[in-house]
Amino acid sequence: MNAPEQVRLTEFSHGGGCGCKIAPAVLSELLATTPVRGLPEALLVGTETADDAAVYRLNDTQALVATTDFFTPIVDDPYDFGRIAATNAISDIYAMGAKPIFALAVVGMPLDKLPVSVIQRILQGGESVCQAAGIPLAGGHSIDVLEPIYGLVALGLVHPDKVKRNSSARAGDVLVLGKPLGVGVLSAALKKGRLSPAGYAKMIEWTTMLNTPGESLSEMDGVHALTDVTGFGLAGHLLEILRGSQLAAEIRFADLPLIAEAAEWAKQGTKTGASDRNWKGYGSDVRLAAAAPDWQRTLITDPQTSGGLLVACSPQAEREVLAEFARRGFAEARTIGRLVAGSPTLSVV
Repeated sequence: MNAPEQVRLTEFSHGGGCGCKIAPAVLSELLATTPVRGLPEALLVGTETADDAAVYRLNDTQALVATTDFFTPIVDDPYDFGRIAATNAISDIYAMGAKPIFALAVVGMPLDKLPVSVIQRILQGGESVCQAAGIPLAGGHSIDVLEPIYGLVALGLVHPDKVKRNSSARAGDVLVLGKPLGVGVLSAALKKGRLSPAGYAKMIEWTTMLNTPGESLSEMDGVHALTDVTGFGLAGHLLEILRGSQLAAEIRFADLPLIAEAAEWAKQGTKTGASDRNWKGYGSDVRLAAAAPDWQRTLITDPQTSGGLLVACSPQAEREVLAEFARRGFAEARTIGRLVAGSPTLSVV
């Protein structure tokens, strides 16, 4: 067995982070025959609109938000892997406008290949994020598997009237993105041994930043819809808003916040396999300018692990939303486009 310092976690992964999510088109096919029967009235959000978490009304002032998220390693450092996976899982609670209350660990490890000390560091990384979010890691479940898998079941609370769905956007809303794009590209460069130390530092910085503005955004009447950008890329998760809200969107590529080194690698052709799978899954619902270079397509389809919040808000609330992101340390949050009446299509200009 390798010594802990020699283990490269990404060598065990066929696809790391949210890049290992099942492609949108395949997922739709898998779920097409899943029956939806006898849903209780208290279930405010279920599977009907591909939202970030389920929401169940407990009483007039509280609703329980529940989600689970886990994946294979996106980085080699076990502590960083644990932090990224935990941050990503808790993000779905914030994306519903809720306050996280506790989490359970989901752990699958190849026990014959990984030293106990490595697995311990993964768990410690996840626990550190729960501590930063102010919640206990209250238990979980573990199994022996071929690839390392780690994540959380996360639970939160929100007022039933302040749940932020991805299906309640309105025509005329502006779109604000909380984090820069490019994590998937950086992970691809890392796996090839080409990512710079500065690029790795940026990757860790963004993937371990908790999407805490979500809780405050739920208090703003002008915020109509909210989601987080993860494995389906910016285009895929924006399409979920468009399909749920029956609207079209126009975004300006030049206004997208990008991780600088990721943009450079994308221009050189570096991308994940999930990027192409995402593009095929969108069908004709995403339209790029005819002259747009391939690297721009790479970045709008790039799978984001622990990506940013995507907010649909009234123009009157735009300044307040951007100020809240800035107050929480999200200096690169940007307005990227707007929603308009029309069939659910995304135009990138």
